[in-house]
Amino acid sequence: MRMTDAWKRQIDRLHEGLVRRADPTEWVIEADAVDASRKYPHVALRGPVFGIATQDAADGAAWRLLTPVTQGTPQDARDTLHSMLWFRAKDDTDDRAVRRALLAAVAVLEREPADELEILGVRHRVVRGDEFARSGDDGLEPPRPTDPEPARVSWEERPYGDDRSADVGFALDPDRETGFMAGAMRLALRGFAYTGARFPADVRRESERAVRRHPDVVLLPVGFAVAERNGTGWRPRGALRATPHDARLGLYHAMTEVWPLVHEFDEPERKRYARAAETLRKKRRVNDVRVGDRLFRVCRVERFVRCGPDGPEPPRPSDLDAHEPMRMHPRMDEDGTVHHDD
Repeated sequence: MRMTDAWKRQIDRLHEGLVRRADPTEWVIEADAVDASRKYPHVALRGPVFGIATQDAADGAAWRLLTPVTQGTPQDARDTLHSMLWFRAKDDTDDRAVRRALLAAVAVLEREPADELEILGVRHRVVRGDEFARSGDDGLEPPRPTDPEPARVSWEERPYGDDRSADVGFALDPDRETGFMAGAMRLALRGFAYTGARFPADVRRESERAVRRHPDVVLLPVGFAVAERNGTGWRPRGALRATPHDARLGLYHAMTEVWPLVHEFDEPERKRYARAAETLRKKRRVNDVRVGDRLFRVCRVERFVRCGPDGPEPPRPSDLDAHEPMRMHPRMDEDGTVHHDD
């Protein structure tokens, strides 16, 4: 990828801003990022992810994430919005007009793959992102020393879900100030498009079109997930989490509770996974765990969303859905009465 004069000027501006701030913490983070870019110079694309963003006139022109951008298909994101609106109509209002507007949107989502709705003066849009990880000679990049950990580390609680995600409320602002290395990555991704025979022709065409129609890039908050070494590659083994510890906690509970039950481990196998889980628990910030010939790693996961003049990119025609819109909840009337017998 060729760096244009505009890119160079932008990088110079980012660097000058960092020098002016002279913040030791930022310098440590930047040095950490430089080290990581040298050790993990390749980018492994996992594929598209989806979520919901809103634009509220009361909040100016800003688009903000309503849900984490972690769903595997556009319809998964629509279903999430569908449920959010239904429960909002059920639990969060006594105003019949408000409930009527919410239920009207629910009715649309029951029958249509709608990617944008205006609800009570607020635009709601399914947004598309791409998820990737960096890789090097030893595989996928693990968490960096400067990646934040929770103030209180516990192994007794259940693994967290999306309630801890830093995505919720995140502003999709292409002009937000970023660090030097993040700014360089964002500029490099502006021209990124799918290439190669492994992508169908329509996918490649739509990716190239997206570069023109949504040329700006917003990097989303970094997440963490568990991957398993699979021959020469890696496959995901858990949901995206907000911190490295949350990913370790998910792996711990998978090895001690979920996998033994789902895969019907015999007693020796159950004990092997329990011992590996205890190693994960006792060692400080361990990222690699082996069970026999299986290697699990806590990995650093990055995502970006494209933006254009009208905001964040919606799903592309080639983005596939696993299922169609459907009715997900009982009928509710404008008084808030739920009819389970319909």
